[in-house]
Order: sequence, then C-alpha cells, then structure tokens
Amino acid sequence: MDITFFLLLFLIAFLYSSVGHGGASGYLALLALYGVAPESMRQTALTLNVFVSGIAFFNYYKARHFRLGLVLPFLITSVPLAFLGAMVSIKPIVYKNILGGVLLIAVLRMLLETNAEAKTTKKPPLGISLLVGAALGFLSGLIGIGGGIILSPILILMHWATLKETAAASAFLILLNSLSGLLALNIGGLCFDSPAVLWVITGFAGGIAGSYFGSFRLRPALLKYPLAAVLILASIKLFVF
Repeated sequence: MDITFFLLLFLIAFLYSSVGHGGASGYLALLALYGVAPESMRQTALTLNVFVSGIAFFNYYKARHFRLGLVLPFLITSVPLAFLGAMVSIKPIVYKNILGGVLLIAVLRMLLETNAEAKTTKKPPLGISLLVGAALGFLSGLIGIGGGIILSPILILMHWATLKETAAASAFLILLNSLSGLLALNIGGLCFDSPAVLWVITGFAGGIAGSYFGSFRLRPALLKYPLAAVLILASIKLFVF
C-alpha cells in the first residue's frame, strides 16, 4: 500500500470517529479500491471498527454524552445477530453487490446529513428498537460494518437522541457488534493479513484525533465530500468489476 492509502485511511477514521462511527463502510470502500480480497475485508474492517469506535466511545463517554438506556434495546438483538451474520458464508460476488449497495446508502446518509436536532427527545419504542437492532446486527456481521451509519439517522430523525447522544450510542453499538462479529469469524477461522497491523495503527491514530474533535470541539464536515467520492468510486468498482 502506498502513502495515499494510509492518508485516506487516517482521514476516514478521523471523519467517522468525529461523529461516533467506527468507519467500516469507509474502510471497506478503500480496501475495495485497492483490490483487497473480499474474504479478508470483513475481519479487517471489523478490527479497525473495534479500535476506532472504542476510542470514539471513550471520548464521548468522558464528555458525558452516553445514555445506556437509549442504546440498550438495540443491543439486545443487534449483538447476537451480528454474531450469526458473521457466521454466514456468502459468495464473493454476492458480498460485493451487498457491500456496493450499503456504500451508496452511506453516501446518501453522509450528503443528506443534517445538524438540526430536536429540542426535546423521546424514548424509542421497545418493539421497533428490537427489530432495528436485529437488522443492523445481522447486516453488520454479514458484510463487516458496525451498523452506526444506519442507526444514527434513525435516532436523529425520530427525535430519540441529540447529536452528541447519537454519536455516543452509535460508537457503543459499533464496538459491541464488531467484537461479536470478530468472535464469530475467529470461531470460523479468522483470516488476518499481517499488513493489517499497520492499518489498525493508522486507523487508531485517526480515531483518536477525530473523536476528540467531535466530542469536545468541532465536526469536520468538509471532509465528508472527498470521503463520499471514495465511497462512490468503490461502489462502482464493486458493481462493475
């Protein structure tokens, strides 16, 4: 991997962690652009997720934005379904098509993101939380994401959490889903490339910087446009090649 890869990896971790995400969709897009084999993409993205979402959660928790009661109903179904999803073996072409679709969703979520938040929030209905958590968990394990890229807009649009509370909740959900998925992959025979150690270090550094600025200072919104371009290019490559 050249220096551009590591710079993009750092920026992806920085941007995603600034809003409480692990960054798996960005990592998967980058790995797809650089031709990493699908069978090793899932565990690499989940591993990066653990480190980046972990430091993001720490900073948001330290800043007192975390509410366990908000995210707990989602976790009840999300974590075990992430384990089951990671146990499913799918063909590379199917994996690429699903991932390509998820990346396009991530682009829309990123470009249509709003900073508007409700003055008051309400408690999420238990039944809906369990269903959403189950869907997010299974998808997380199946392709190697944490689920925060989908959970965040739901929490904001439904007025279930503030922006900072959403970031903290998403970081915690991503952390546990990623750990659950990695556990399942380890049971099934984990395939981890040695260069990934450097990727984790780079992503961890970006996560430290991004989560600090996101939880205590500013949200680096301008970075989302070049990242969206990376996601679109990766999605096109996954669908076409």
